[in-house]
Amino acid sequence: MKVGSVTAAIALAGAAAATMAFAQTSAPMNPLEEPITPILPPKQIDIGKAELGKKLYFDPRLSKSGFISCNSCHNLSMGGSDNLPTSIGDRWQRGPINSPTVLNSSLNVAQFWDGRAADLKEQAGGPIANPGEMAFSHTLAIDMLASIPAYVREFRQVFGVDTKIDLDQVTGAIAEFEKTLVTPNSRFDQWLLGRSDALTAQELEGYKLFKESGCVACHNGEAVGGNSFQRMGIIEPYKGSMSEGRAAVTGKDADRFSFKVPTLRNVELTYPYFHDGAANTLAEAVDVMGRIQLGRTYTKDENDRIVAFLKTLTGDQPTFLMPILPPSADRTPRPVPFDN
Repeated sequence: MKVGSVTAAIALAGAAAATMAFAQTSAPMNPLEEPITPILPPKQIDIGKAELGKKLYFDPRLSKSGFISCNSCHNLSMGGSDNLPTSIGDRWQRGPINSPTVLNSSLNVAQFWDGRAADLKEQAGGPIANPGEMAFSHTLAIDMLASIPAYVREFRQVFGVDTKIDLDQVTGAIAEFEKTLVTPNSRFDQWLLGRSDALTAQELEGYKLFKESGCVACHNGEAVGGNSFQRMGIIEPYKGSMSEGRAAVTGKDADRFSFKVPTLRNVELTYPYFHDGAANTLAEAVDVMGRIQLGRTYTKDENDRIVAFLKTLTGDQPTFLMPILPPSADRTPRPVPFDN
């Protein structure tokens, strides 16, 4: 055999081996055997309640200034977050913590970084009355809604003709809308469900490294996180801002610096990262997490592969018609400007 033929044969053999290796790597696993499971569309949604909740979610009149809505910090055109290190509230106050995404938040074990709200309904009432956020009060918020005839009619249609608007209804409606904000059909989910060509070789290698490194110990399940609380800085101390974390809720010193593990769904959209927003890029976040949580220093190539995998977790974003909010009546309280 001539040298050229030998070289060609070696090249063909190498290509065949690479193809076989890629085929073995890219073959979809049984979803039941993987630490991450496909995200599913929402079920059992009360459409009327969700539509009312959508209006409330976008209504800035639930804030003292008439300027801040739920969507201000959990912007649905920006991955359900605000892409700021920490959010901005009433009178331009800088908040103490990064705004977590509202997308897929119904899958969380609890709400807020420290888990102080058990569910979406309990969480929805917090920002309205927080002086650093919407800076209103629950009583004033209810009075405002009750002054708007179209809202009164819609609340009666949804909750019953003899009911009066109350906080339970308001938070229940917002929570019902937020339950619809799931993001199925990511390329990774497509791969899990059997589409072998949904991921590239680099992305599959990144997922393998993600698993082998131990990332899946915390980032697992349908939301790829959000289902446990973990200490920030297991191997090395975290050098960023450290609040009390979960200890502020439980009163246990063992929970100090522990936070709810964030979901990695749509993570390429929800920068900056961590509770203090200190990591501006996914590459930086992967590097820090590898060192302080796993005791591992990733090479640039390893980091690139993990980042490539993480970007496959971006799913279909919620799409809907923007709500047209009912107009205020003459007796509806007017907002208080920031300079007063």
